[in-house]
Amino acid sequence: MTLSSDLKDRLFVVTGASSGLGAHFAQVLSQAGARVALVARRREKLEALSDSLTSRSGAAPVIAEADIRNVSAIRAAVADIVEQAGVPDGLINNAGTVDTTKALEVTEEHWDSVLDTNLKGAWFFASATAEKMVEAGRTGTVVNIASITGLRPAGAVGPYAISKAGLAHMTRQLAVEWARHGIRVNALAPGYIETDLNREFFASEAGQALIKRVPQRRLGQLSDLDAPLLMLCDEASAYMTGAVIPVDGGHAVNAL
Repeated sequence: MTLSSDLKDRLFVVTGASSGLGAHFAQVLSQAGARVALVARRREKLEALSDSLTSRSGAAPVIAEADIRNVSAIRAAVADIVEQAGVPDGLINNAGTVDTTKALEVTEEHWDSVLDTNLKGAWFFASATAEKMVEAGRTGTVVNIASITGLRPAGAVGPYAISKAGLAHMTRQLAVEWARHGIRVNALAPGYIETDLNREFFASEAGQALIKRVPQRRLGQLSDLDAPLLMLCDEASAYMTGAVIPVDGGHAVNAL
């Protein structure tokens, strides 16, 4: 695919960048010419990714270590990024966690861990970033990484699904409030995406049965998220805000 040149030298913050989708999104944005700021709890992982991106692009990413369950840590990370690289042009609100526990077995600790990361952390990171944009009189874009489990129920992931449903509505709420500031807020809702963590499961009999429920009869690949991500980051989507876009092979609209 052709990567947009409109992202050249624009600064995008990626949370949860130490692995998985976050690390991939950072690579995609860097390859598109953007500057990236990497945020996660594991600094050693961020430094390894930074070295890889620097060797490819020649531009060293900004690193900000933070636990996004902590609002003070969020504000410190955003301030650090601004001090090092300037006001961000965009935020990829990706940091998240999942807990596979049946509803009757969910504890307060399970609930708080998932909701504090996936929803509270996402809200306050978006807010802290948008605040810097507004203070500087800058427009910008926020891309929240939701999930199709926020659109339809799924077994044994209650707090996760609820957090992602909240994130989808947060996307619409902030889109309305921040439109007057020129800040667009949209979301991607990935379906089953193959990663190193789930590859073994999806090769199993149970995993294959789940894949058969996807109309395209295949897992998504990380690369399937590239074009939707770049579109939402690019000015080509300047009239899009408040959208929650499934990238799921038709899974969320499959017949009952």
